[in-house]
Amino acid sequence: MPANTGNIARTCAGTDTELHLIKPLGFSVDDKHMKRAGLDYWDKVKISYHENLREFIDTIPDIDKLFVVSKFANRDYTEPDYSAGEGDYYFLFGKETTGLPEPFMRRYPDNAVRIPQDDSKIRALNLSNSAAIVIYEALRQQSFPKLERVHQYDNDKLK
Repeated sequence: MPANTGNIARTCAGTDTELHLIKPLGFSVDDKHMKRAGLDYWDKVKISYHENLREFIDTIPDIDKLFVVSKFANRDYTEPDYSAGEGDYYFLFGKETTGLPEPFMRRYPDNAVRIPQDDSKIRALNLSNSAAIVIYEALRQQSFPKLERVHQYDNDKLK
């Protein structure tokens, strides 16, 4: 959905995270809803486009730093140590409606993580919310590198 992609792009801009988009997208990147969701932050997001899933996978220098996010995974997104070693981490999300292709998931079972949810009430969490949850957990484990606090409050004035 264009709005989800725009929201994810805004999260990426605010966290200095690169956004990788894998084709086919199912919508135009010129979509007005996507642009509106991303507000005026598009020039602050590093975006890479990949023709297919294989092309994206080939760009990852250390496959152990790829995490595929699926409600069918056995371990929670908070379990891996995202602060270990050098280099970037990659989080791969599928379509909100269908998830990632099952044959692909079978190839990377040790890289799969899940966000706990009540499956009796919903099929899936919102994709942009899921991306934000996982990105911020990884950044939390890394003590939020490059993310400065912009406002400091005088605690005495808050009492």
